[in-house]
Amino acid sequence: MSDRLRWGILGTGFISGAMTSDLLLTGHTVTAVGSRSQEAADAFAAEHGIATAHPSYQALVADPDVDVIYVGTPHPFHAENATLALEAGKHVLIEKAFTINEREAAAVVELATARGLVVLEAMWTRWMPHMVRIRELIAAGALGEVRALLVDHDQKLPTNPEHRLQNPQLGGGALLDLGIYPISFAWDLFGAPSSVYALSSPTPTGVDGNDAIILGYPGGEKAVIHTVLDAAGPNAAVIVGTEARIEIEPVWYTPTAFSLIAPDGTVFERFVQDVPGRGMQFQAAELERLVAAGQLAGTVLPPAQSVQIMGTLDEIRRQIGLRYPGE
Repeated sequence: MSDRLRWGILGTGFISGAMTSDLLLTGHTVTAVGSRSQEAADAFAAEHGIATAHPSYQALVADPDVDVIYVGTPHPFHAENATLALEAGKHVLIEKAFTINEREAAAVVELATARGLVVLEAMWTRWMPHMVRIRELIAAGALGEVRALLVDHDQKLPTNPEHRLQNPQLGGGALLDLGIYPISFAWDLFGAPSSVYALSSPTPTGVDGNDAIILGYPGGEKAVIHTVLDAAGPNAAVIVGTEARIEIEPVWYTPTAFSLIAPDGTVFERFVQDVPGRGMQFQAAELERLVAAGQLAGTVLPPAQSVQIMGTLDEIRRQIGLRYPGE
């Protein structure tokens, strides 16, 4: 076996394709893919040059040539799919949102811990070079006291009632697909919120079409968040401090640039990055690092925090009246 983990891809949708492309582009090993049909698995394997295509998720997780499973299915299936992989002895990278709710997330993390396996949320932005540098600047006091995060994730996406994003059975809505990004960002900056305020408007299918969210913190900091499914916004972010601010250019959660700006407008630092592909490889590198180090959790996004973030999403859904079938 090589010193790199052998990846299996569970699910053949868009996000699985993007993840696989970045894995292969950056030298990771992808040995197998699994789908609910042989036809879909074969097509995905042919597109990405993967040696083995399995006609079921059960066959994928049982493959002895797979060490870690990437779960790229819709939100309501994350817990089930991750549990399948963990029970087969595989490490797991779970696409965000981690699960459908905090209860499911806690069960997945408990199982991973009991089995001594790494489970990691695929919030790829956390490991981007610009986010690494932003954390360094804040830790060094470059912003002074951080007062606020102002951030949006607004996209014009399909409004077809049959689309996954419009379907409550598939965990549709703005919150779990789009809002998870800025909410996770706020957790990264400030930790657990002490107060949550949310307003929302539903789509005709009953999922949340747009959400305005304010998270408050014990030190007085605020995260002001907006997310919407059917309108394109700037997708920019600003971190406001007493001595400087950071303006992250669109699209803030992808490989991009930012500027550290003084109150008088002087630019102290401009950070520009050149990242191959979409930038999803950094989360894979983190999982492989954890496995190699014999650790179950890192400091950037430990699984316990993924569970807590799901709790914040649950509270937002409680306030806006959004429940998914089976809850």
